[in-house]
Amino acid sequence: MNLMTRRRLLMALPVAGAGIAGFGCWKMLSAMQDGSFDPRAIRNDQASTIIPDFSLPGLPGDEAQGVSSDILRGTTYPVLVNFFASWCIPCVAEMAALRQIGTKIALWGIAYKDKPEDAQRFVTRDGSPYARIGLDHSGMTAIDWGVSGVPESFLVMPGGHIVWHGASALDEATFRRDIAPRLEHAS
Repeated sequence: MNLMTRRRLLMALPVAGAGIAGFGCWKMLSAMQDGSFDPRAIRNDQASTIIPDFSLPGLPGDEAQGVSSDILRGTTYPVLVNFFASWCIPCVAEMAALRQIGTKIALWGIAYKDKPEDAQRFVTRDGSPYARIGLDHSGMTAIDWGVSGVPESFLVMPGGHIVWHGASALDEATFRRDIAPRLEHAS
């Protein structure tokens, strides 16, 4: 291979890489425009994914509440599991919507890497939307669930089957669009 051919090849590689990256961005933006791609939603294509085994204590003074895989699998109704933290700004923003959503579905919270006293203050400040709360001090339960950051929510059907996973703050529109239809099919 002569020197001139090698130079042309080396010059073409960055151009080709930029072209491939540009094509990928164009496809993603096109999908966002037609509604087939939601950058905030995490696709859970395995509709029968079972929740991992876990057991978490409750808030101080209410340790009997807690959350565990056994309790969650034993429910006869759908449960929306919400991972949150007192230090998380989007978690603060979603609390008003969670109080509304909590009137329509059982809502269980898992405090991610939070101090117990901070989590307690956070959920009681304006009224807790959660029927049960668990404290994930180490963050290992969140890792087992596949949480990449808070807030994240999972719709869990009786028996412990995850049927929906959202990786952004919940609001009424998300509930109506993504969660409510799945609840109708569950009944």
